[in-house]
Amino acid sequence: MASNDLWVIVIYLLVSVSAKVRNSDDGFLVGQEQQPYHVEELSHSHFHEVAHLSNVKHLKHSVKEILIPRIVGTPGHEKVRIFIVQSLEDLKWSVKLHSFHETVPILGHLHFHNIVATLNPNAERYLVLACHYDSKYMEGTEFLGATDSAVPCAMMLNLAKVLEQQLEQFRNTELSLMFIFFDGEEAFKEWSAKDSIYGARHLARKWEKEGFLPKLDLLVLLDLLGMPDPKFYSFFSNTESWYSRLLNIEDRLADTGLMERYVSSGVSRPQDPNRYFQPNALRSSFIEDDHIPFLRRNVPVLHIIPVPFPTVWHTPDDNETIIDYSTTENLARIIRLFTLEYLMGTVSEIDKDWIK
Repeated sequence: MASNDLWVIVIYLLVSVSAKVRNSDDGFLVGQEQQPYHVEELSHSHFHEVAHLSNVKHLKHSVKEILIPRIVGTPGHEKVRIFIVQSLEDLKWSVKLHSFHETVPILGHLHFHNIVATLNPNAERYLVLACHYDSKYMEGTEFLGATDSAVPCAMMLNLAKVLEQQLEQFRNTELSLMFIFFDGEEAFKEWSAKDSIYGARHLARKWEKEGFLPKLDLLVLLDLLGMPDPKFYSFFSNTESWYSRLLNIEDRLADTGLMERYVSSGVSRPQDPNRYFQPNALRSSFIEDDHIPFLRRNVPVLHIIPVPFPTVWHTPDDNETIIDYSTTENLARIIRLFTLEYLMGTVSEIDKDWIK
């Protein structure tokens, strides 16, 4: 992802947080046509049941397998791709590669591979969770990219593992779950419209031509996750109600003591400086990332990226030593619960005891 200057982000933040996130009761809209969608909270018992599910050992193992130099076209890049594909195929997901060639600065002609995995390849609609799996080319420097984006990749694989049983009911439903692991997010020389987000640009263009984009209800893009005390904001008005679900889930987890090493101030949650998902909106798409080609084609986007960026962004210090697994597991819980609540929305085949 790109930003001309981290201080620009900080200054922009200071002058732009006055807008408050609307309550989720304002309504939920999905897809390019912004169709109404009904979603309810998980019942108290099932919320607790899912919140207590965890497999940090699997999460750490996944991070270890991904946290190697994985520049497009290198053996490390291929190794990570094989690991991601095999991990999901072992869980009986349908996995396909969207492959293409492109000539890039410095490294020349490269072969890229987006990884697209679905629970039900024949579904009519999808909730999409996405991240990128390549690492940045930095001449003379070994860049591992823990937050950028080994941890988000591992979190998605961990979600599939931890919720394996709960996701079974969405293998044959009209609404199902899709994972996209974008390739070539990083610039090879200098971030520009042509030297960046290679995989996202190619896939969005392909799906637009094929008429597939209307099947995407919502694209949730994860990036720069893994360090302690991240702060997230709502960037887009048409997904603000969905962002409010993340606020609500974080509140429920915190109120019941289900957040690891999470310190609540004991005051009204919106004023709690320790929370991750802030009750504020930043009305700008100034952060360029894999969501941009889809956003420009009117696919609704939730961009879960901390502002400001981690201090280790695009430095050799973005390695395993900076990963806070308590924070990572907290975020993983929130995203797991969000995913289930979303999928439970209007699917009549599910067990309605899950709904409040």
